[in-house]
Amino acid sequence: MRYYNVLVLAKGKKHQVIIQSNDKKEAIEKAKLKQNGIVLRVEETTMPVEEKLKALKSELLSFKKGKIKRQHLIATIRQLAVMTNAGIPIHDAIVEIANSTASDKLKQILLDIGENINAGISLSQAMERYKDQLGNLTLTMVRLGEQTGDMASALFTLANILEQIDENVRKFKKAIRYPLITLTAMAIAFTILITYVVPKFKSIFEKFHAELPLPTKILLWLEHAFNTYGPYILLGLVVGIFTISFVYKTNEDFKYTMDKFFLKIYLLKKIIYYSQLNRFMLIFSELVKAGIPVVDALDNSVQMVDNSYIKQKLEIVKNMVEKGSSIADAFKETGLFENMIIQMITAGEASGQLDAMLAKITEYYGMKFNYILDNLSSYIEPIMLAIIAAMVLLLALGIFLPMWDMAKVVGQH
Repeated sequence: MRYYNVLVLAKGKKHQVIIQSNDKKEAIEKAKLKQNGIVLRVEETTMPVEEKLKALKSELLSFKKGKIKRQHLIATIRQLAVMTNAGIPIHDAIVEIANSTASDKLKQILLDIGENINAGISLSQAMERYKDQLGNLTLTMVRLGEQTGDMASALFTLANILEQIDENVRKFKKAIRYPLITLTAMAIAFTILITYVVPKFKSIFEKFHAELPLPTKILLWLEHAFNTYGPYILLGLVVGIFTISFVYKTNEDFKYTMDKFFLKIYLLKKIIYYSQLNRFMLIFSELVKAGIPVVDALDNSVQMVDNSYIKQKLEIVKNMVEKGSSIADAFKETGLFENMIIQMITAGEASGQLDAMLAKITEYYGMKFNYILDNLSSYIEPIMLAIIAAMVLLLALGIFLPMWDMAKVVGQH
């Protein structure tokens, strides 16, 4: 979400309001509705201080607040689709699901939506208030269901898309679990050795007044830092990680810089690239197949991309298609897609089978993403072996080199 400083003329007076929205056009519409006036100027601005404080408070107290898990949302949409397909009224279905869900936050949202529907508001209008929790994709598919009169089909499609996204996230977490556990164990073992083993040799080294080798100096420096400033180092790491995480979530420029940097890191760049394009193509192909206009499908698909750098590139596609360009030309302009993908889209547009081609492209990116995850261990093992070797070498040289020199001195006497 972005922030806009909007100057509005209402009742003969000028008012400045800060509007939070996805784009400039949406900000103008929100300002008109909020102030009931004429918009004179719109400028993008940074997050207001009070909003930053709210975000910080939310971050600090997030463990106390109920959050909607993706699994709960998928289960709710799937149940709603089944009950709607069975002919149960939307209001009754939502209330029934609200009373049976395990998420307190989701229960509150569903009950409020049910009350609004009972008051004569449409389902999409009732959900609009909870766009941040439910997502743009959910609102788009609900609107499609209302327009076509086939809400069950739209909800089934939505559930399938979200389940595929959730499956990819779970695959990624499962793939990195082993490397993370291994690296954590290595870090703990190294810390224990530095903290408890190296001091045993420190007294011996102090009696040996000769010049110590560099590995030994590094070990002694680490031992002094860990034993003297250990709690402060740990606190600094925690505060640093939290600060970076908070700034990453709240500062668009910082997030863009970091996201672009991530795409230059070995292996991580491939994981991010294929996962983000797979998600984008999955949603885009499903929305086009469901009958959503291409521009709207692109808009919703782009919003589901997490990486800011890739997202900015994909927005080029939406802007060019809005101006009348072909999808193939727009995709080519981004520089994200290989020539084979451009040719497939060109063929799909020419033959009128764009949805089929998009499905094939989605399958291709899914295959690439799964291949990387399935072979993640083989990619990471050389890195972990190098780290282990460096740690063992540092400990061995740091401890045994000076002892070897001491043995030579003793032997000479």
